[in-house]
Amino acid sequence: MDLQRNLAQRINVGDALTRSAAARPDHLAVVDGDRRWSYAQFDAWVNRLAHGLLARGYEVGDALALAAGNSAEFLAVYYACAKTGVVCVPINLGWRPHEVAYVLGHSQARGMVVETQLTTTMAEAVAQVPTVTEVVLAVGTARDDPELLTSAVTDAAALTLSDLAADDSSPPEVAIPDRAALSYLYTSGTTSFPKGVVGTHLAIHLESMSAALDSGWGADDRFIAMMPMFHTAQLNAFCTPAVVVGATIHVHRGFDPARFLETIERERITQVFGLPMMYRAALEHPDFGRRDVSSLRRAVYAMAPMPEAQIKACLDGFGCDFALLFGQTEMSPITTLFRPEHQLTHIGAVGTPLTGVQVAIMGPDGHLVPPGEQGEIVYRGPSTMTGYLDNAEATEAAFAHGWFHSGDVGRFDEDGVLWFADRFKDVIKTGGENVASIEVEKAVYAASPTSGEVVVVGLPHERWSEAITAVVVPKPGAAIDEDELLAALKQRLDGYKVPKSVIVVDELPRTSTGKIQKNVVRDAHSDHYGG
Repeated sequence: MDLQRNLAQRINVGDALTRSAAARPDHLAVVDGDRRWSYAQFDAWVNRLAHGLLARGYEVGDALALAAGNSAEFLAVYYACAKTGVVCVPINLGWRPHEVAYVLGHSQARGMVVETQLTTTMAEAVAQVPTVTEVVLAVGTARDDPELLTSAVTDAAALTLSDLAADDSSPPEVAIPDRAALSYLYTSGTTSFPKGVVGTHLAIHLESMSAALDSGWGADDRFIAMMPMFHTAQLNAFCTPAVVVGATIHVHRGFDPARFLETIERERITQVFGLPMMYRAALEHPDFGRRDVSSLRRAVYAMAPMPEAQIKACLDGFGCDFALLFGQTEMSPITTLFRPEHQLTHIGAVGTPLTGVQVAIMGPDGHLVPPGEQGEIVYRGPSTMTGYLDNAEATEAAFAHGWFHSGDVGRFDEDGVLWFADRFKDVIKTGGENVASIEVEKAVYAASPTSGEVVVVGLPHERWSEAITAVVVPKPGAAIDEDELLAALKQRLDGYKVPKSVIVVDELPRTSTGKIQKNVVRDAHSDHYGG
């Protein structure tokens, strides 16, 4: 590959930072606690890390794992990988050591960047993978025991992120193909080990541009990044688009309603991304009425549509646009946006296609079906993954009939709005009928104003095979009357869709990104009807 031509023509996620720094060198890029970097300063730091990787012999296609909470360091390592063609492998901080070890081995990670407070957790995993010969320690929020991790690496001693950084802050010059892998993002598995999604520079850069275009983001926007950066939604649906347009990213290590509201007021935040429960917690916090949130232009939510009462409360309380992000890791990740203009006219929908993404509904025979008919949601577009790492069988199945298969069930209305019905695996088969769990969940929210969170699952039942069961968390200080709720649902649902039982719990199990783990709910209550 001709280096000079590649540098002039290529699509590379790292180049977006280089160009934003050239265009707006003094503009604020990243804020992490008391630390602030302009675009010129952040780009120079990333370049020093990139030259450090090159000096240690990292080449295009080598894998570097990254175990860190939300931080400027996370973003700096991600962009350093991009500028050198090294593949970044973010580690889900909710994984157990054997799961981390699997990902390290499967990705053939040569090295690993670890925040010091995670060393005890990661040492056990690193010790199981002899191919990981280098550990880079990044100072985090708390000190653990770096010696534990250092002792787990046999062929090379650990070094710090500061040690890695070279003196050279100029942009590194490395020939990197457009479709070279930028990341291996591992999807959360429920019954088996996760699959490694190969995301390319071309896919992630074009998705980032589309996200910025469709959302109207610009250099004057100021984002709070509080969802986990190891998850594609925060990383590639918000952080990389922010860098493309030269916006400012305020890093939060998690969600705290008081800090969230204080940051919006102090920094005049314009864009936020969180889960529905986070917005509810902010609305219910004592500080809400005392904080000025008028700078907000848009609040984006994910994982699930909001019930009507909640979206109305959010629109009234925050006084800004709301939008739902829908997609999946394999699509880098956004596929549709439930846009502000549809929030109250199409409650429960998941929106219209993102620019550059083609969305269709496919029947079981591989043919596309017309609006109104339900089937599998399928995609086409340049933001699609290359494939699953070293899993040819899963990759071939995912691209059957020339479309990427989402595993989601949905339909289009005549007006072009997409409605999500359920995951194929979450469709409940009860008494010979197929019932979408999300339809029943929406009915429970509508019928029970005291329900804070609801998940509907199918539990083993001698007569029904799977009995529809609503697992409900009441709102704080509220109570749920099972008989009253079931009676109300009989007025809203066909008889066979009404839950056979309501289980009231204090909380629901979640992944590290906030998604409810339906498989854990099913396992926890599998003997509810006597097994």
